[in-house]
Parts: sequence; C-alpha cells; structure tokens
Amino acid sequence: MASRILQRVNAKQTALLVCDMQEKFRNNIKYFPEIVTVTKRLVDTSKILNLPIVATEQYPKGLGHTVPELGLAELNVPTFAKTVFSMVNDDVIGILESKSVKDIVLTGIEAHVCVYHTTLDLLEKGYNVHVVVDATSSRSMTDRIFAYKSLKQAGAVLSTSETIILGLLGGSHHPNFREVQKLIMESAPDTGLLGKL
Repeated sequence: MASRILQRVNAKQTALLVCDMQEKFRNNIKYFPEIVTVTKRLVDTSKILNLPIVATEQYPKGLGHTVPELGLAELNVPTFAKTVFSMVNDDVIGILESKSVKDIVLTGIEAHVCVYHTTLDLLEKGYNVHVVVDATSSRSMTDRIFAYKSLKQAGAVLSTSETIILGLLGGSHHPNFREVQKLIMESAPDTGLLGKL
C-alpha cells in the first residue's frame, strides 16, 4: 500500500511566510488588490492564533516596502531584505527552527519566481509547504498557472485561504473559532483562477 502524504496544517507547527508584497508591484501583478486582501486574512488569522509570521522584501531600495494594508509593521513582523529569488536564508530558517515550525503557509509574489524558488528550497529542507493560490500571483497569468502546476509536481500542497484558515482551527470547538470566522464570513475575492487550474 502506498504511503499517504498528510496535507493538513497544524497550528502548533505552522508559520506564515509573506513573500515580497511590495509597493512597486502594485500596478503590475494580476489581481494584486485581491491578493493583498486574501493575504491580510491570513495575517489576521495568524495573529489571532499566535502563529509566527515572516516576510521578505526584494531589493526594497528599488522596489519599495511591504504594502501597508497588511499591517506587518504594526505587528513587528520580522522582515528581511533580499536580492535572491528565495526567501530561504539563515535568518528565516533560524526563526522557523526556533519556533519548531514544520508546516509553511506561503503567500506573495511572484508565483513563478520568488514563491516558486522559496517553495523548492523549503521542500528540500523537509518542510511541508502550502502555497495559497488565492494569495499568490504573477504579472502574467500564464506564468502563474504553470508555476502552480510545477509546484504541485514538486510536492507542494496547493490550497485556498479558506481551506488553510479553517484547517488551522480544526473545528468549531477551537476557542478562537468565532473570532477567526468573522474574517471569512464574506467569501474571498475572485483572484482570477476559476477555470484556470
């Protein structure tokens, strides 16, 4: 019998990674406002559930800082500048290891570049990676869709924000259920994926 890969997130060992959600990309990324809205839901859920959050910024001197709508500065989220395509560096891994993280919820841009390389690096290091398809995007829908196909083949779990949020709760018995439920009472915005995957 073939072994089965568990695809659940476990709030006790999960971190949210926010990849390069910067000002300069605002007018170039497909469905950027919607991606920000969905990512904000995940940030708020992580805050309520006390999950670690880590962010990166690609060459912030030229591309600006993380969009303020996410509220990462107010939460004192560790944010690291980078010039490579992966979020995975000693600082990020140090935080993940110090928090005993095994499951990664990954959001951000671009799906076919920094999200892609981050996922591959994390998978190589043995992490379970959940790429949130309605919280990641690219400048091109073609690049975005084929990134998801490649990431699935590589072993990442492709998921939606609501699946992740409710999976972290595990059920209505969770003490924070009602607080988190308020974040998803309205459906997540359309991020252009219907009929594409």
